Amino acid sequence: MQDSRLPPFTTALLHPRYLFNWLGLSLLWLLVTLLPWRGQMVLGRGLGRLSMRILNSRVKIARRNLELALPELNETERERTLIANFESVGCAVFETGMAWFWPHWRMRAITRMEGTEHVDDAVAKGQGMLLLSAHFLTLELNARQFGLYRPGVGVYRPNTNAVLEYAQVQGRCRSNKYLVNRLNIKGMLKALRQGDALWYAPDHDYGRHASVFVPFFAVEQAATITGTATLARVKKTVTLPCFTLREKDGYRLLIQPAMSNFPIGDDVADAIASNKVIEAAIRLAPEQYMWLHRRFKTTPEGVPYRY
Repeated sequence: MQDSRLPPFTTALLHPRYLFNWLGLSLLWLLVTLLPWRGQMVLGRGLGRLSMRILNSRVKIARRNLELALPELNETERERTLIANFESVGCAVFETGMAWFWPHWRMRAITRMEGTEHVDDAVAKGQGMLLLSAHFLTLELNARQFGLYRPGVGVYRPNTNAVLEYAQVQGRCRSNKYLVNRLNIKGMLKALRQGDALWYAPDHDYGRHASVFVPFFAVEQAATITGTATLARVKKTVTLPCFTLREKDGYRLLIQPAMSNFPIGDDVADAIASNKVIEAAIRLAPEQYMWLHRRFKTTPEGVPYRY
């Protein structure tokens, strides 16, 4: 559970068992380096539609999530959103390559930043920043783009594949300081106490441990971790919602004002507050959210399994 600084390259990474990993990363690097952004998005949407024929279980999960979360949509609207969502999944493959491999100048060319004054205000006051984010399919770009303005610290899950772990740490640290294992709470607290910006996405279903059941979209009892409030309680820390949205000509890095009266010390009320912020952001571009995850799998006693 140590902090992940830039890992050294070792000869062990050249073992033959990693051949296809290196080939895949090399192909991704080649495509995102040579192709223009619009071309990558065209290919991404096509790849996403193709994936719907292969990832049948994920299609079922995403469709079910849309039924649970957005019951106000009729069947035609949900299917349209589902297709757009998988197109976004395909685009995310290229966006990961952009985040990991593009130079700063090329990233800045497609990034429009909104709300950087909230970062400036926190820095001027010597405050740590908890960047409340979510699992948008543009999440790899989110931390990379924020780091272009002010390098921060990312929270992540280490990859068990040594080559992919090397690539993701190198890529995610291109414009940021270092990564902290999502289990390393002390490391997260330390970053905030030092006045760093800490990227944090609490919107997945992590089970019953340290969770409460509160509303998220139309699901009245969605398991939601209480870690957001725990981190936000660090002295001189402000919580800044931070998201990246894909637009017609690039991306908008949206940094919102600090959450007021947060946290208040009530786990349920604080989880409701953070869920409302995340939900509002997702509604700006619901097709760009990671609906492939079983967000509502954990249920209270007496409530049947939702999938």
